[in-house]
Amino acid sequence: MTEKLKLLISNLKHAPGVYLMHDKDDKVIYVGKAKDLYKRVSQYFLRPQTGKVFKMVQSVDYFETIIVQNEKEALVLEMNLIHQYYPRFNILLKDGSHYPYIALKKKGDVTLQIKRNKKDNAYEYFGPFPNSGAAYKMVDLINKIYPIRKCHHIPSEVCLYYHLGQCLAPCVNKISEEEYSELRNQIKEFLRGNNSDIKHELKEKMISASSNMEYELAGDYKKLIDSIDHINASQTVESKDKVDRDIFAFSSRNGYLSLTFLIYRNGMLLGKESHIVEQFGEEEDQVSDLITQLYERCPLPDEIIINNEAIVKELKNYYDIEIYGVSRGKLYDLIMSAKSNAENALDEYFLSSKLDTDKMELIDELGKLLNIKTPYHIELFDNSHLQGSSPVGAMVAFINGEANKSLYRKFKIEHEEARDDFKSMNEVITRHYSRLKEENKKYPDLILVDGGLPQVQSATDALKNIEVNIPVFGLYKDDRHSTSGLIDIDGNTYPIENKKLFFLLTRMQDEVHRFAISFHKEKRNKAMTVSYFDDIKGLGSKRRELLNHFYPDIVSLKNATIEELSQMLPEQVAKDLYNKIHN
Repeated sequence: MTEKLKLLISNLKHAPGVYLMHDKDDKVIYVGKAKDLYKRVSQYFLRPQTGKVFKMVQSVDYFETIIVQNEKEALVLEMNLIHQYYPRFNILLKDGSHYPYIALKKKGDVTLQIKRNKKDNAYEYFGPFPNSGAAYKMVDLINKIYPIRKCHHIPSEVCLYYHLGQCLAPCVNKISEEEYSELRNQIKEFLRGNNSDIKHELKEKMISASSNMEYELAGDYKKLIDSIDHINASQTVESKDKVDRDIFAFSSRNGYLSLTFLIYRNGMLLGKESHIVEQFGEEEDQVSDLITQLYERCPLPDEIIINNEAIVKELKNYYDIEIYGVSRGKLYDLIMSAKSNAENALDEYFLSSKLDTDKMELIDELGKLLNIKTPYHIELFDNSHLQGSSPVGAMVAFINGEANKSLYRKFKIEHEEARDDFKSMNEVITRHYSRLKEENKKYPDLILVDGGLPQVQSATDALKNIEVNIPVFGLYKDDRHSTSGLIDIDGNTYPIENKKLFFLLTRMQDEVHRFAISFHKEKRNKAMTVSYFDDIKGLGSKRRELLNHFYPDIVSLKNATIEELSQMLPEQVAKDLYNKIHN
């Protein structure tokens, strides 16, 4: 231990707070919280350590502490600092947005939306759903079953949904608040799992349609019934007390920790989520840290259940809700179910590719290969256009080998020579890092561009012009147009011989391609659709929005018949649009 560390340890206080470990390059490599800063921080250096903790301690040049009033303040500060520095030794859950809710409008026309928070008081919220796909499927099912408004803006004429019996057509009909209130109550009951009445009604309609030899219609009713049965099967309720609760269990093996939690809301199971991370330090401390991370994007329930006294005690320092363990009954059975899921997640993880487990080592190897500091924060750029039309640029960020989508950026190319990829790269690099410089934000450790030496030159020139210094390398291709290595501004090449490092870089490259192409398609489809609508008399903004809702791309619009278009447009407008599309 160095004299600097001994002096810092002697100055530690018996107080709650947050500590930051720095390496010799003054980079924050770990952030932690403590009830007692002296006890927690000193034990890193005064006790023997193993594994990843040992590696972290060996990398520490000095540390600093921030004393706070209580443990809740320490938790908030710790999370803020982690998201500011992204320390490489902090075990973080994969970056993701907040869990979605199904939002039901309280007054006026009955509408459903997917929202990521509960800030709008005009809606009543159901959820959260750990799987956003489940939330969207639920909304789609309710839209098919109940006649609720689908359009964002009221059209002047009835649309296809009205003719299908899936909308009350508030555009032409006056709907009473009593009728709306009854419809809302039916939807609320459905979202709470009480769907036996609507299922019975659909069965009667299916039988009636079949008797009238309307087999296609009967098949549609059968699909709706099957969808309800699927929801019922996935929302099996073991407890009938209608309490909002989260149930946690964890398992560890061979240096890896699996945490599983089940989300119950109003007695219904809304989903399961499992996370696999490398073990770091004490097991109970790490599980507590992971749970607090989860509640950054998921609101607290009424109860948390986890069968570990140390974790229960720790969590009670942060949250003013019921937190406890159980030893028998149906809730214990649910804990055992969560435990089985945690163990199964480990089994699946060890059976699958272990590339994720080697990311930190691979990033360190990449730094040595390129003769730069270990690039814990990498940003990749790509451009996309179609013969110069709808040009866009895109940037994706990887921190500690994981995609960090909150840092992704899209760029609409502004210069006039859209076919010139090198000018596009120069523009995007200039705009992005000029903004970071103005806002005094942290730069990445490495920039990767696709396209070889010319793109490296474009990016490097852009950085020089704005006086920003960041290593830039290009991903170059071999004679078969496959990525085979990296190239620097001087034309030196760095072949990638480690297959795992190659696959990691390929995964990053594929991600920036995907992000750029998806943005380009989005912009191009919008531009093409708008051009089809131009110069058609009677096709105003409201009708264009309605068409965009039903026909989101050119292919679906081309497949529409005049009869279909006439259900939402005046007959002559529908004919004019149809003729323009097909001519």
